[in-house]
Amino acid sequence: MNFSFLPTYWSYFNYGVVVTVMISACVVFFGTILGVLVALIKRSNIKVLDWIVSFYVWVFRGTPMVVQIMIAFAWMHFNNAPTIGFGVLDLDFSRLLPGIIIISLNSGAYISEIVRAGIEAVPKGQLEAAYSLGIRPVNAMRYVILPQALKNILPALGNEFITIIKDSSLLQTIGVMELWNGAQSVVTATYTTVEPLLFAAFYYLMLTTVLSFALKSLEKRMAQGGKH
Repeated sequence: MNFSFLPTYWSYFNYGVVVTVMISACVVFFGTILGVLVALIKRSNIKVLDWIVSFYVWVFRGTPMVVQIMIAFAWMHFNNAPTIGFGVLDLDFSRLLPGIIIISLNSGAYISEIVRAGIEAVPKGQLEAAYSLGIRPVNAMRYVILPQALKNILPALGNEFITIIKDSSLLQTIGVMELWNGAQSVVTATYTTVEPLLFAAFYYLMLTTVLSFALKSLEKRMAQGGKH
């Protein structure tokens, strides 16, 4: 193994990690909001909206993400989006925005099913008790059902967030300069095939490991809080 390229090209990995985290944070934020909204719509009695969101979930869960990314890049045109220098990398927002949008839509489809299952796992008596106390349906869902559902779905949400970090590497197919694309740039520049990719894989492993420990710590705190 020869990692002599690291002193010269370390910045490609470091800036690539930052871009990957930025993409993942945006996807987690928008995907979670979308997933919760879709789950709530599916619980409503509005048949048209229920059909629309069910079709959306069916499509995004049933097709490969890389295909979705390529279609989104072909359809979404952000010709006036700027390209910003970020250290040794260039962030082309005409490529970055379609990537974030489509991965958020994909993640929202999966999160909606996670949230729906978590809500259904809460005993129905909780909602009936809230209604009997005069709590409005919206507030009952917000303050009674969703906090309990969060404890049920936190492990599954954590797995989805970890998946997002790994799946962000698929954006290299449309030229987004994240960690994996940065590693491939090093491969091209140094004619070293394996070692840059191994180092990128190590960075991904560190990111997902740190997130796993953070989520387990959060799960333990929430479990302890529920015992008091």
